[in-house]
Amino acid sequence: MGPLHINSYRPTTMSVNGMITTPHYLATQAGLRILQNGGNAMEAAIAAASTIAVVYPHMNTIGGDNFWLIFDAKKKKLSALNSSGRSSHQATIDFYKQRGFHTSIPVRGYLSANTVPGAVAGWAAVYQYSKENGLGTANWSDLLQSAISYAKEGYPVTPSQQYWTEVNLDRKDQTYRNLQRFPEFSRIFTNSGEPWKAGEVMKQTDLALTLEGIAENGADAFYNGSISKQMVADIQKHEGVLTDKDFAGHVSDWVEPLSMNYRGYTAYNLPPNTQGMASLSILNILNQFDLTHIEENSAEYYHLIVEATKQAFSDRDEWLTDPDFLDIPIHQLLSPQHGQTLASKINFTSAYTNEKQLDPKGDTVWFGVVDKDGNAVSFIQSIYHEFGSGIIPKGTGVLLQNRGSFFSLDPTHINHLEPNKRTFHTLNPAMLLADDQPFLVYGTMGGEGQPQTQAALVTRIVDYGRSVQEAIEAPRWLYGRTWGVSSNSLKLESRIPSEVQQSLAELGHHVETMPAFTDVMGHAGAIQIDPNSRVKYGGADPRGDGAAMGY
Repeated sequence: MGPLHINSYRPTTMSVNGMITTPHYLATQAGLRILQNGGNAMEAAIAAASTIAVVYPHMNTIGGDNFWLIFDAKKKKLSALNSSGRSSHQATIDFYKQRGFHTSIPVRGYLSANTVPGAVAGWAAVYQYSKENGLGTANWSDLLQSAISYAKEGYPVTPSQQYWTEVNLDRKDQTYRNLQRFPEFSRIFTNSGEPWKAGEVMKQTDLALTLEGIAENGADAFYNGSISKQMVADIQKHEGVLTDKDFAGHVSDWVEPLSMNYRGYTAYNLPPNTQGMASLSILNILNQFDLTHIEENSAEYYHLIVEATKQAFSDRDEWLTDPDFLDIPIHQLLSPQHGQTLASKINFTSAYTNEKQLDPKGDTVWFGVVDKDGNAVSFIQSIYHEFGSGIIPKGTGVLLQNRGSFFSLDPTHINHLEPNKRTFHTLNPAMLLADDQPFLVYGTMGGEGQPQTQAALVTRIVDYGRSVQEAIEAPRWLYGRTWGVSSNSLKLESRIPSEVQQSLAELGHHVETMPAFTDVMGHAGAIQIDPNSRVKYGGADPRGDGAAMGY
């Protein structure tokens, strides 16, 4: 690596031993503590994941799903874990139609919580991998102590949590935004009916007891014990769909990661049911162009990546579902030949009009960890919309995800609802390897914005030589729509020069100017590793509440 660029608001964090970056500083500290005490990247990730599930509840909880990319330095092997939950064995299209829902699944409430939360099982599977492969020394219960402490003793609410709570207490909206209509949500996530204010100390006593049960009895307590029985009893009382059988039947799967060449690096991501195929497809298309001949942050740069995104999303929307229910031609879709075909469809004089409404929402946390031995983790955890379903089974403190509301009730749709099925998932952690060693651990929150921001990070670091912090802070874009809007727009941060925005509008993009560092663009992060010096370079997004820390 050459000298670091310094054109960033925050410095790039550097260390020779371990490095962790997360979108919440308390989670970063929890993971760093494990690294400093001799733990590996997997153990640090479990500590950070459980902590952030407590202190960033509008973005993720233990009632959500997670996905992992794990590099085992001893074996020089990259593994992938899919810990997303499947739909209930009772979840059918007829089930919803009999209850008056003919076009879509409710976005909030008990009927939106129709998939088993896989997050806790993901932590357990990775812990078991670490132990079985002789990599780990920490006790399971020790990894959850930070999370338990913050749930029991409290943590200062962030401005982000306050804002998203305020947004979701819209009493006029009885179908989506008014989460106060759910008694347990109101009791825990409001202070006498008002949002917890930034800096106020919020406790989650029920969640602390649940986490203590998981710490003492393992993940089985969550899926086949007192905790699951408590959750199911409340769900069934309110005519929800999840059952004891659904929780007990959950399985997290080790899967073969997808990979492809990008400028001599090997880019890795998760296979379906995630949209990792779309993230890699964008890079596959960009491989057909020499970006050194395209000025960074020019109209041509933004136009190219947005148009590549449209082509990648077209394939994704045609094929992406649970691969147990459909044979997806993934290798053909990511072949160099197919990349050339998609690239040939890009017109540099006009924008392609995508009629499908894209929803770039997705309240999620991504983080990365690299330890002193070279083990690395790229991790993502989510409850889908902010505060998920809004449902907290009484006495558990577990805020359940609404990921299953993304299933279609149209039996001809590629992602239509069926029992025991995983839905289309936007989550996709990423990693670049060079010479069979991690070079870049990276990712972001943001639903359909994830592949777009991943492309921004990779091109700016690999093609333009930016530092990780520069790449994260650089002006970003997001193609898609937002709630209440019926058409797609190209959202551009205001730091993108007005003449560039005007040029994009003249190409046919529906340009929408956003604030300079809006969290609409997601909270990104990255760790770059210098193979020669062992120095790790960590970056965190000023759009979020995170920090990169090393030792």
